[in-house]
Amino acid sequence: MAILRFKALELVNQRRPVTVVPAAARRSDSFGQNVFNLEAMRATMPGDYFKKLQAAIKQGATVERNVADAVASAMKTWAMSKGATHYTHWFQPLTGSTAEKHDSFFDLNSDGRPIENFKGSALVQQEPDASSFPNGGIRNTFEARGYTAWDPTSPAFIIETVGAKTLCIPTIFVAYTGEALDYKAPLLKSLALLEKAALDVCHYFDKDVSRVNTTLGIEQEYFLVDKALYDARPDLVLTGRTVFGHSPAKGQQLDDHYFGSIPARVHGFMLEFEEEANQLGIPLRTRHNEVAPNQFECAPTFEDANLAVDHNQLLMDVMDRVAERHNFKVLLHEKPFAGVNGSGKHNNWAMSTDTGVNLLAPGRRPKENLQFLAFFVTTIKAVHRYADLMRASIASASNDHRLGANEAPPAIVSVFVGSMLDSVLDELERTAKLPLDKGDNIYLKLGIDKIPAILLDNTDRNRTSPFAFTGNKFELRAVGSSANCSSAMTVLNTIVGNQLIEFKQAVDALIDQGKKKEVAIVEVLREYIISSKAIRFEGNGYSDEWKAEAQRRGLNNIATTPQALDALVREDAAELFARHGIFSEVELHARHEILLEEYQKKIQIESRVIGDLAVNHIIPTALSYQTKLVNNVRGLRELGLDDEHSQVTVEMIKAISRHVSTIKTNADAMTEARKQANKIEDARELAVAYCEEVKPKFEPIRRAVDKLEQMVSDEDWPLVKYRELLFSR
Repeated sequence: MAILRFKALELVNQRRPVTVVPAAARRSDSFGQNVFNLEAMRATMPGDYFKKLQAAIKQGATVERNVADAVASAMKTWAMSKGATHYTHWFQPLTGSTAEKHDSFFDLNSDGRPIENFKGSALVQQEPDASSFPNGGIRNTFEARGYTAWDPTSPAFIIETVGAKTLCIPTIFVAYTGEALDYKAPLLKSLALLEKAALDVCHYFDKDVSRVNTTLGIEQEYFLVDKALYDARPDLVLTGRTVFGHSPAKGQQLDDHYFGSIPARVHGFMLEFEEEANQLGIPLRTRHNEVAPNQFECAPTFEDANLAVDHNQLLMDVMDRVAERHNFKVLLHEKPFAGVNGSGKHNNWAMSTDTGVNLLAPGRRPKENLQFLAFFVTTIKAVHRYADLMRASIASASNDHRLGANEAPPAIVSVFVGSMLDSVLDELERTAKLPLDKGDNIYLKLGIDKIPAILLDNTDRNRTSPFAFTGNKFELRAVGSSANCSSAMTVLNTIVGNQLIEFKQAVDALIDQGKKKEVAIVEVLREYIISSKAIRFEGNGYSDEWKAEAQRRGLNNIATTPQALDALVREDAAELFARHGIFSEVELHARHEILLEEYQKKIQIESRVIGDLAVNHIIPTALSYQTKLVNNVRGLRELGLDDEHSQVTVEMIKAISRHVSTIKTNADAMTEARKQANKIEDARELAVAYCEEVKPKFEPIRRAVDKLEQMVSDEDWPLVKYRELLFSR
């Protein structure tokens, strides 16, 4: 492997930046050119059908068969004009990645003549084999049928791979018996719930509001390493992270990479994936160096949440394919390297009306500020009430490596609102005894009229908070960089929608008692502020003091995924999701089992990789080098030199023996723990066993391997080192 390492380094030294030629002088000229968007629909569909389709999308109604036929015909014409020969239903199964099965437009008619064909029935529904996708016990292994169903709210697009173009149609994916087997279907349900609940509350303030959209902006962090170096690290190939590796002398301690000049090869890669993303309608606006060496970030403008999630899933695929052309590998693992920052996917979430109002932005008038507080406080209340469910929504084996480290939010769910808004909420709490039932000057008495319209500069941001208010949106910072954001967004939409429904019920009850609307709203908000105060935290989420304080406040610190996932199947969660039609009890338990199984398998794979590398590569390398040292000592003594000259070498020989012994002992114990765990049939018990019995063996093995890396000669070491992975561009 040492030979492979040096060949890889030689290749890296020969790399040159790839020149990228933009498709148009201005990004706006080529934006969405590979998307069957409104303009493409209008140009290829009869006007009546186009209007019917738009009406169906806006109302959330089923698309009529004749409209579907018209859409399919127009979509085929448009796609073939772009060079597409195949189409696929593009869906998001519970594997965490996207899936597709390509069918050709080519067909034979009844008399055997070749034609290009694409009917409305093929657009609306397909039947891919569902037998090998995770289902959590919903179906038997021998049952293969599953259905994909067209999502008309997310436009179709064309993907080109090695010259072949395919029309991709975003869809949901369900079992033969109707249960959701994907991430999109529950997300769409949660968005509908939140819209209805938010709309009802909006009508307290503006009867003209007819739509409320959930908006989302997803910041994507990632690492880039040269493809040759990646291929020379079996752990990166098989697990997405380095299970071994001593920290280099220079890492990120100088903060010189953050927002620094983008390296030439990386810049070329960014230009090309941005160009392709732009043509796919993904509105990327920002690119920059992140904190760790070879870590970067890109971010889009805000979009409808469903579309934003689809675009993020598509973006990860685009980045990976473009990276190959630049001899890079994109690392989306949350913690690919120890000792430097990991990667997250910050979800910037808000709600906006069709009248142009951001419901999480204060307005210029007191009435607008009361509306803002209604949505702001209700969101905080929802997160406090279902904090453990929020924690479960971002839980994974890879994110466990990142959460709580000094570059990511802790596993404790808290909400940061900033000192100014914190004082506003405290003032609302203190005014409990004011005679508000009169309604006179209510806004002035509560300070509602004094909330500034622009909050961005009124307080600093808190990067240690998992859920922070950042001026006109909430930023969920705890989502992992490889995750499908649907999981977290489905939970957030559901709990906020549920809380808005209860908020309206409570306000209406007070109004029925004769209280003025504004007074009733303030009374309910005050109760929410008091009952959810424990979740608000303005300090350093990394500190040990906060862990102790959080415990006193009754906030849970759930550090590992198997325990975090318990919240999904608690009685309150099951009742919540079933009541609003997001998940049935069967679907919820299936997802719980799937996530537990995914966790266990990922830890199992990491364990096997650690065992293989440690026993079959590291130990032989260490013993070979030790033999060289033994021969050195023997040679010194044959020359008649006293032991004083050879004592340092003898100590190195002894140290190598100790480290080798540590590695072998823990590797054997890890293997035995794995064997014992594999006898367990219950999914949760199996995941807990891997978490508590297998995973703890990783660290002592790593420490010993990393010590050996510092001792064995550089020319003998088999694994590409951190300094090479992080600083070779």
